[in-house]
Amino acid sequence: MSESALRAETRAELEQLSGVELLVGIPSYRNAATITHVVETAAAGLARYFPDQLGLVLNSDGGSDDGTPEAVRAARLPAGVRALSAPYQGPSGKGTAVHALFEAARLLGARACVVLDADLRSVTPEWVARLAGPIVAGEADYVAPLYTRHKYDGTITNNLAYPLTRALYGVRVRQPIGGDFGVGAPVLATYLAQDVWHTDVARFGIDIFMTTTALAEGYRLHQAALGAKVHDPKDPAASLGPMFRQVVGTLFALMARYARRWQAVQGSAAPPTHGTPLPGEAEPVAVDHEALVHRFRDGLATQGARWEQVLAPETFAGVAALAAQSADAFRFPAELWVRVVYDFAAAYRHAGDSSALLDALTPLYFGRTAGLVNDTATMDVAAFEAYLDQQALAFERDKPYLLARWSDR
Repeated sequence: MSESALRAETRAELEQLSGVELLVGIPSYRNAATITHVVETAAAGLARYFPDQLGLVLNSDGGSDDGTPEAVRAARLPAGVRALSAPYQGPSGKGTAVHALFEAARLLGARACVVLDADLRSVTPEWVARLAGPIVAGEADYVAPLYTRHKYDGTITNNLAYPLTRALYGVRVRQPIGGDFGVGAPVLATYLAQDVWHTDVARFGIDIFMTTTALAEGYRLHQAALGAKVHDPKDPAASLGPMFRQVVGTLFALMARYARRWQAVQGSAAPPTHGTPLPGEAEPVAVDHEALVHRFRDGLATQGARWEQVLAPETFAGVAALAAQSADAFRFPAELWVRVVYDFAAAYRHAGDSSALLDALTPLYFGRTAGLVNDTATMDVAAFEAYLDQQALAFERDKPYLLARWSDR
């Protein structure tokens, strides 16, 4: 088992509390500019929607030196709600911060734990109600967020996490790596029992780990309509960093763990969704389309040999042919992308160097994102969602190909 992410002094402080039924956790690192608003809004949600249940807001901090803990302690709170800030211990990353929050919720005996990102500018008290309410009512075990997002905010979700999770586990969880969620005590105990907190789950892999585990272990997953998520969106061509590797690596690793579960699944269905979208508009995300195409072409030059090893011959030929297109006319068909993802997923479980394999997939992801941008440039939100639904259906239709490649490896 992994070591505790809760420091001894934090554990001692929590043990002095009694009767906490709802915990709102906020992982943070250098979020002094935004966290006070999140803390005060979360506290208002607890007081307004759960007045008969003792609530606690707990900030799990990664050693911020910008005044983040002080900002938490300075927050104005309604009567009956407390707020604490405590550093976690262990590998640096969001997953470790969440690990500490889950340990705190178990220690307190909380019925539900809601986790909110520290950089949120659009959070409202209703978010707490919708993420915790179905769990408190005994209707759900895990509540995933359903945001209104700009079409180019969340390209890892749109091109990979959403359609692959949907095809594998048969549930149309639109935001399987959303940063805000609600967890009930039973599924929380399952998370804590997993010896994964030293892996990429300790970092950006945490969200897909939680969603996948909830689905694969048979828990009741619902969605909460939260409206626009206004935070700090980034150009997918400029700021991918380690996130892609950690999210996709966790997703692929869990495919091996739960192979018997997903191999028997056919088709998909929408989960229950609570609430109608809250008011608010998503902020636009600018995309450097030429940079995406350039990174794809560079990938062919530097990773082409590995692509040829991983991809089926006809898939590699299709990918290599894309490089001849101009940036303005660049297209990366969804059906070809599905084969790419399935080939890499099948190869991952036997990869001697999984990081190198994921690095090889990254330029292909850039290429698919460039193709998506060209395909959808003039689409409104409804048309874009219909486009993504068709891509997800392509993942579902081609699942027999994944099963064949999985058994071949």
